[in-house]
Amino acid sequence: MNRKKILITGASGFIGSAAVEKALALGYETWAGIRASSNRAYLQDERIRFIDLPYTDKTKLVEQLQSFAVENGQFDYIVHTAGITKALHKSDFEHVNYLYTKNLVDALVETRHLPDSFIFISSLSAYGVGDEKGYTPISAHQTPRPNTAYGKSKLLAENYIKSISDFPYVILRPTGVYGPRDKDYLILMRSVKKGIALSAGFKKQVLTFIFVEDLVKVIFDCIEKGIRRKEYFVADGDWYTDAEFNKLVQQALGKKHVLRIKVPLWIVKPAAFINEKIAAMVGKPTTFNTDKYHIMKQRNWLCDITPLQHDLGFRPDYRLKEGIEKTVRWYNENGWL
Repeated sequence: MNRKKILITGASGFIGSAAVEKALALGYETWAGIRASSNRAYLQDERIRFIDLPYTDKTKLVEQLQSFAVENGQFDYIVHTAGITKALHKSDFEHVNYLYTKNLVDALVETRHLPDSFIFISSLSAYGVGDEKGYTPISAHQTPRPNTAYGKSKLLAENYIKSISDFPYVILRPTGVYGPRDKDYLILMRSVKKGIALSAGFKKQVLTFIFVEDLVKVIFDCIEKGIRRKEYFVADGDWYTDAEFNKLVQQALGKKHVLRIKVPLWIVKPAAFINEKIAAMVGKPTTFNTDKYHIMKQRNWLCDITPLQHDLGFRPDYRLKEGIEKTVRWYNENGWL
């Protein structure tokens, strides 16, 4: 049995908890990096070991990693999923997604406890708007121009990681990740279940997706194939219009009739701004904010996955129809809908 040690940061989150399950299934000694206050609802397996990393303080991180290595040996692999996708203040994105990542990387370098592989979960948003005329896929040959605070923070972290000589990184930039436990697409699915399918803007929008289990498969394929200093866009290889996506959700929910409403972007923009201000007033971050407006406005989410297919032989286990059906079943079984 494989008893290599793996650390999965952000382990209580949507992607992190799925990665923990896969690590356990593959026989890794699995360490879940979570805060003391984190919800452990999806981390109930008795084989999971827990560690609370002080990302805010590099000095403490160095001390903790040194102590850990003395007691347990160093981590063989690290999957860094920790981060935020919504925040009360835009500066929080850079603070958490970039600075915390920098502190962790610096601590690994200073202690000389580099793992064999450091998988950084970035985002397609790190590249910003693609070709919205010819709809060519976004590729790594293009210059990244993120247009959201979230995307900018991810790009900062990517660039820092890549700047360190011999650091064993793999950067994964998934497109829209969906699946059981996800709360972002849940909002849309609840709306469709109520009989309303909303979409933003009138110009053609091309969407891409990756089922969470397929993303996790990519993570562990990178580890087990010994991939180093590479970066990949991650999607299932298909694309859909917003109408096609909503239709698949409607079918999975068994809704015969759904009212389709296209909301003009000139309405979405101020609505997102107002909602963001209200969220700041009540002290609770919201998914529908000005960053989200730029994401909703973007028309082309195609990305080039040929390097992933070439290096890993990647083929998704779930196409969108099957993935949505499995997600809806989980939502129903857990009372989320």
